[in-house]
Amino acid sequence: MRRMYWLFGFAMVVVIALSVMASAVASAEDPLKMGTILQRTELVSAKGMEAILVLREVPPGGESGKHTQTGNEIVYVLDGSITLEVQGKPAVTLKTGESFQTVAGEVHNVKNASASAPAKALAFYIAKKGTTLEELSVPAK
Repeated sequence: MRRMYWLFGFAMVVVIALSVMASAVASAEDPLKMGTILQRTELVSAKGMEAILVLREVPPGGESGKHTQTGNEIVYVLDGSITLEVQGKPAVTLKTGESFQTVAGEVHNVKNASASAPAKALAFYIAKKGTTLEELSVPAK
């Protein structure tokens, strides 16, 4: 009977350890692929294009990594502060209520300016109809 309790306890420890590891892997996901699409709408005046509104969250100390957009991007900081680094320009720190824009092909990196609090932003994209969240941002080469 003791052996059964020991095996059950060992199995529970393994399950908990695997859950913790899976959570760590999920949080280490590519930040460029993270976000929640809030709205998509076809642009009647621009055939084959659509507007995409995405909620982006940047964990404390997190960053996007150098990347470009496949289309135009306008970002409004909802909560926290972020540092925008655009290649060839000085870095700019933006707080809640401020915004920035990037154009297709412009290499940039977005960092959470805080090591202790998350940041949230609304990102508005103009892209080809059917573009996936993963296709909106492309790692810079």
